[in-house]
Amino acid sequence: MPENMKKSTLTAVAAAVVAAVAALALGLEGCTVDAQSPADARARAASDAEPGAAGQTAGAPAGGAGKGRKAPARTDCATAKCIALTFDAGPGKYTAQLLDILREKNVHATFFLLGKNHVVPRPDLVRRLSDEGHEVANHTWSHRRLDQLGREEIREELSRTQNAIAKITGKKPTLMRPPQGRTNDDVTEVSKELGLAQILWSASAKDYSTTDSELIKSRILDQAGRDGIILLHDIYDGTVPAVPGIIDELQKRGYTFVTVPELLAPAKAEPGEVYRP
Repeated sequence: MPENMKKSTLTAVAAAVVAAVAALALGLEGCTVDAQSPADARARAASDAEPGAAGQTAGAPAGGAGKGRKAPARTDCATAKCIALTFDAGPGKYTAQLLDILREKNVHATFFLLGKNHVVPRPDLVRRLSDEGHEVANHTWSHRRLDQLGREEIREELSRTQNAIAKITGKKPTLMRPPQGRTNDDVTEVSKELGLAQILWSASAKDYSTTDSELIKSRILDQAGRDGIILLHDIYDGTVPAVPGIIDELQKRGYTFVTVPELLAPAKAEPGEVYRP
């Protein structure tokens, strides 16, 4: 085979491999769906509001300031440089340490909790999350891929966690995150029925694949952007130690940390809708 043909063939093969890897990564981290961005949701809410309402600022997180906690400043994410810190798959053995960090930094986050083996055996942590003003949300019962289930199974995965959280905190979540970001029409319909909006993300450290806290921090800082939603897991060894550095650096860059409902305000997350920056 001529040398130029060999080079052309190798280039084509390399391009195909890159494309396949990219497609696999996309498939593992979330599917392509129709989604609203936080900015779009805010703009629609402002345009639907009565005259003079567009400049209203977002309220405090659903949980309030919490016991002995400084009340957070109200933030208008239409003008402020907002970003939402979210944690999946807890509570776990590092969650109390994480809550101490967030309390010290006066930062509120959104926690997408797993029912089985997490919510049920750790009611005190779930209660603390709510009491300290964090947004408590649903990440299914057992982390099964919802897009591979029938509607009854989807309903069971979500409703069991809804009920378990409500038993502890007194209220059902209004947000959920589908495992791996996988959703479809059935997931959307059941989420709508249960009063749950679907929340995806814009920045992921892939902290399930490394214990290197510096790498986790740098990955998030590289992907951070205005109106972003950061995905981390408070169940892995390297994640919680990375959080103080992430918060400090992003605050230096002018970001204000908010919960997902604050990021969307004055819009309210609509059941069944998918939100992604």
